[in-house]
Order: sequence, then C-alpha cells, then structure tokens
Amino acid sequence: QAAKSTRTVVIAGVPDGLLQDDVMADILTIHFQMSRNNGGDVEEVRYPTRNGGVAYVTFENQEVVESVLKKDKHLLQDKRLPRHYPLTVTRYYDNVSSFLIYLIMLPL
Repeated sequence: QAAKSTRTVVIAGVPDGLLQDDVMADILTIHFQMSRNNGGDVEEVRYPTRNGGVAYVTFENQEVVESVLKKDKHLLQDKRLPRHYPLTVTRYYDNVSSFLIYLIMLPL
C-alpha cells in the first residue's frame, strides 16, 4: 500500500460554517467516492482543518488520486447545501521542499 501522503489530496473551497463539520465530511466522502467525479474508495476525510475551507481526502488506492486530479471541475453538490460549490483539488505534499520542487517543474 502506498504511503498515506501519496494517497491524499487537498481540497480547497469547502463551504465553511454552513453545516456541522461531520455532515460536511460525509458530503465530501460521498463526492469523492462517486465514479462521475473520477472517485474511488475513501479511507479518510480530515475536516475541519487549521485552514478554513480546506479538507484532506485520503483514498485507499493511489490510482484514484491521479484520476481525481484529472477531472476538470469538481462541483460539490448535495441537497443539504444551498447551491453548488466549486472545489480546487491539488496533490498533497508532506513537506514544503517537495512542493517547491513541484512549482519549479511547472511549465511557464
């Protein structure tokens, strides 16, 4: 099994304060398990986090991370939410230096 950090994505744009934290974590779990969102089996959702509107989703398989990252737009929708919320999904980096290397490697 791949390291947890390589099976995790960072989700930004989670609507804060609308619902109870555990309900929002459930909604995120459902979203990222759906095949229409290129999802798969979710191992864990960490929400809330120290950063408002940010959640961490860990999948059981690393392949799902690649699949989820390939999807153009993630729209969080649930009957408990007043509207659809666009989410930004990015790869998780467990230290800053690997993130900086990633930024350096990006094409201009």
